[in-house]
Amino acid sequence: MKDFLDSYRGELIEEISKIDPVQFSKFIDLLVEAYRNDRQVFVVGNGGSAGTANHFVCDFGKNAVPWDRRRFRIHSLCDNVEVITALGNDIAFDQIFSFQLGNQMRPGDVLIAISASGNSPDLVEACSFARSHGGHVVAMSGFGGGKICDGAEAVLKTDIHSYERIEDLHLMILHMVVCWF
Repeated sequence: MKDFLDSYRGELIEEISKIDPVQFSKFIDLLVEAYRNDRQVFVVGNGGSAGTANHFVCDFGKNAVPWDRRRFRIHSLCDNVEVITALGNDIAFDQIFSFQLGNQMRPGDVLIAISASGNSPDLVEACSFARSHGGHVVAMSGFGGGKICDGAEAVLKTDIHSYERIEDLHLMILHMVVCWF
């Protein structure tokens, strides 16, 4: 058991030490700019990454700015199963997030896309939509990158191939963002 725990912990510690400070700073700068200009922040992900997206929206919306000041307008596009399944059924599952962005995103808003593979068609479409409508894109991925990283202004990626460890790292990075603010 000790070997397993040491290995798991060791891999995460190694990956934490590889977080690119330039990319992390770009991520922070995009959020600072969004706050200053009263822009919205949207977060998307699938499966465990949807859970990470929802968790970040909760923490960031509640804790990033003191309660007596204007807070971030941050939204998860993963948290309404009725909307997601209706769009998937009636339009196409690769459009579940871009369709929602079409109703809400304005130039200068920020999209944070979280994905283990970085290649989920619905996330790729959302990133493309955001960029083509004047939005900023932050991509968080595993498996060395993926299509969501193409054209993103901030990219936080890892070469890990374990979904669980990728999700651990993404949540730690997002907690770092909350704590930075």
